[in-house]
Amino acid sequence: MVKLSSTSQRPFGKATITSINWEGLYALYVKEVRRFFKVQMQTIWAPVMSTLLFLVIFTVALGGGHKTLGWDFAAFVAPGLIAMGMMQNAFANASFSLLVGKMQGTILDYLIPPIGSKELIAALLGAAMTRAFLVGFFLWLAMAFWPHVHYNPMHIGAVFLFGFLGAMMLALIGLLTSVWADKYDHAASVSNFIIQPLALLSGTFYSVHSLHGLFYDFSTWNPFFHVISGFRYGFIDVADANVTISASILIAVNIILSLVAYFLIARGWKLKS
Repeated sequence: MVKLSSTSQRPFGKATITSINWEGLYALYVKEVRRFFKVQMQTIWAPVMSTLLFLVIFTVALGGGHKTLGWDFAAFVAPGLIAMGMMQNAFANASFSLLVGKMQGTILDYLIPPIGSKELIAALLGAAMTRAFLVGFFLWLAMAFWPHVHYNPMHIGAVFLFGFLGAMMLALIGLLTSVWADKYDHAASVSNFIIQPLALLSGTFYSVHSLHGLFYDFSTWNPFFHVISGFRYGFIDVADANVTISASILIAVNIILSLVAYFLIARGWKLKS
């Protein structure tokens, strides 16, 4: 009988992936992107159409000649609508993935493969942000044909920075919602009573400088406001808040949300029980 040396055998239970599982991360990311592309009429084109309707309704209702912060109203409101559309779709995508797995009993498809919490979070966030940027891109193209919309960004770096931070923030909120929710009603309640009000009261359709007292204070503490303000600055060089402060606030919010998401998913809260 030939005795195998200890060096010719792999120690039982020893991890073969000792760092980030890039292949697993990429596979999950592609799976999530393909998922929302299969229903792209609902996940991409419908949000683009509904957001464009906001632009049509408000610009037609106010009529021509109305200016905000020195700009035609269409030029003022268009960047905010793009950012709002990106954020809402990032939330919608991220809030669906784990929730549907829990409801359909396929959550093990996310938990059993050899990917860690970091890879799981990165893949889900990446897919949600991909959908957000696709919606934002097509909105940008469509709004280029609307009269008086400033098409070319003045600060392209600010557009990408605040678009990225805003999409990431809502993707993280959506991911946390997906972890917490047990049914679609839970996710819908977060969308209807938290996301929608914060988005509509973020200065998208008005300048917060026209507000006073408690309403102004609430707006400045609203993280959606800082996304809209910074994104608008990228297009028309006008912001309701200091751009550097807005970026710092959003980075801090994203770091906190990322840590909370990692802690909950790593512990398997409401996922493994």
